[in-house]
Amino acid sequence: MPTGGSSLSRRRQSSVHTLSSPSQTSSASRPTRNVPYTKLSPRTHRKTMISPRSSNYERLEGGWKGPDLSEVDYDPLPPPVNPESDHHTVHVEAPSRTQPSPSRPTSYDSDPDPLKTVYCTKPYTPSSPLVQYALMIDAGSTGSRIHVYKFHNCGPSPAYEYEVFKQTQPGLSSYAGAPQDAAASLDTLLDVAVSTVPESLRKCTPVAVKATAGLRLLGPEQSGEILAAVRQRLRTTYPFPIADDNSVMIMDGKDEGVYAWITVNYLMNTIRADSPKGSTPYAVLDLGGASTQIVFEPSFDKTKSDSSLQEGDHKYELKFGGRTHVLYQHSYLGYGLMRARKSVHRLVEFMDSIRANGAGKEIGNPCLGRGTSRVIELEDSDGKAKNVTMVGEEVGGFEACNRVMQLVMAKDAICEVKPCSFDGVYQPSILDTFPSGKILLLSYFYDRLNPLRPSTNPPRLTISSLAELATDVCKGRPAWEKRWGGDAEAMKELAGRPEYCLDLTFMHALLRLGYEFTDEREVQIGKQLEGTELGWALGAAIAMVGGELKCKV
Repeated sequence: MPTGGSSLSRRRQSSVHTLSSPSQTSSASRPTRNVPYTKLSPRTHRKTMISPRSSNYERLEGGWKGPDLSEVDYDPLPPPVNPESDHHTVHVEAPSRTQPSPSRPTSYDSDPDPLKTVYCTKPYTPSSPLVQYALMIDAGSTGSRIHVYKFHNCGPSPAYEYEVFKQTQPGLSSYAGAPQDAAASLDTLLDVAVSTVPESLRKCTPVAVKATAGLRLLGPEQSGEILAAVRQRLRTTYPFPIADDNSVMIMDGKDEGVYAWITVNYLMNTIRADSPKGSTPYAVLDLGGASTQIVFEPSFDKTKSDSSLQEGDHKYELKFGGRTHVLYQHSYLGYGLMRARKSVHRLVEFMDSIRANGAGKEIGNPCLGRGTSRVIELEDSDGKAKNVTMVGEEVGGFEACNRVMQLVMAKDAICEVKPCSFDGVYQPSILDTFPSGKILLLSYFYDRLNPLRPSTNPPRLTISSLAELATDVCKGRPAWEKRWGGDAEAMKELAGRPEYCLDLTFMHALLRLGYEFTDEREVQIGKQLEGTELGWALGAAIAMVGGELKCKV
């Protein structure tokens, strides 16, 4: 492991510095320690642990109070390393951190004994296990992912060591009408958990499956059938305990955003008890397939009339690292990247129909790169699926596409409590309440922006530079050749995604028009920090292992 400061793992392999780790396994393989396990019968009597959401959440007047994590152990730990070979860039400056000794494991493969920990020989409390594992399955709209987390109990509460991560496609929402198939699709993930968690600890390793916006959009009947099938398969096929029905559920959008905020700021060492004094937590913006979230901790000028956060569901009180954080959060269902694409395509087709274009003709779409085409599946007036060919037209481009985005963003919606971001949603002014704080963009923000940026010494990413990227992408191949002609990977990405222009223009509209960031505001993108996925899963797992633990028997 490097000894000269924290290193950030990178996605693109050419000319980059990566955190070294011994013999990492590929994404297609499971960890090497394969221990047989006995499948449980449906009649197996079990006890369950307490749901991480049940007793930790209390509805407050005008807001939500999150789990009390003020006693979580935040001693500096060795940074985790993903056992996969596909590293991901995190364009963030790592905080100062004491480097661990080389003997401390930073991944499953470097762990000398998964049953033990190098931090102590006995747990802090005799009733706690020395080592605790936790399984968190993120059932997203485009795929499912498992995070196998290892914690130790050397202090008064569990402390994080590392994770094992694997993902699969498609997501649970793709199995509408086939709930048993949906449940079985998680087997490849759970088999990784069986291979990772020592046999003697499996019956006390809690598992949770949290579905996000994609499953919510199926409606209560179909999503309920899928979740019931997943719950039954976990209980009868795998040795891990689930708490109750709340452990396999569609996660509230507010929890998704806040848990991602915890993960990022925990790993960036801005909210721990040992964090440098005066550390300002990052604002976290997560762009999924069906929804997008924003979470930040605003500060208010007491001399102004608007001197505090308005009451409401957007207000989230969180005790963490010995401090109470009053967060603003909102989850915009329907404004994820895939849903935004559908909204744009429907709007373009509607505008074309007004112009009385002949049926069956190609439709010019200003949000497709010039010279590209795409067959889009839409619904006709009877709700039946139909295919429409859309082409990038010469009159299109970033500016033309941005005008479409202005309609999609519903910026002129009625704002009952001011100020508002978009779609009539109250949000404190970023400029006034978070003027200089760092901003981290996750998920699709990273997936679309990272391939177009240099793998070494990337320039500052600002709202205006994002607009410049989108402008060149929307111009089509001649502009691609001029800017990315020497980067075969970037050219392949652009050629394979006709909607790249749409994606980047939507991201710019979301940040500039929606959240009202200034053109010169700097943002950073991230996927993983030293092997740990930057998302809501670790934050949710911290809350889960901090609750009461009961095991299957």
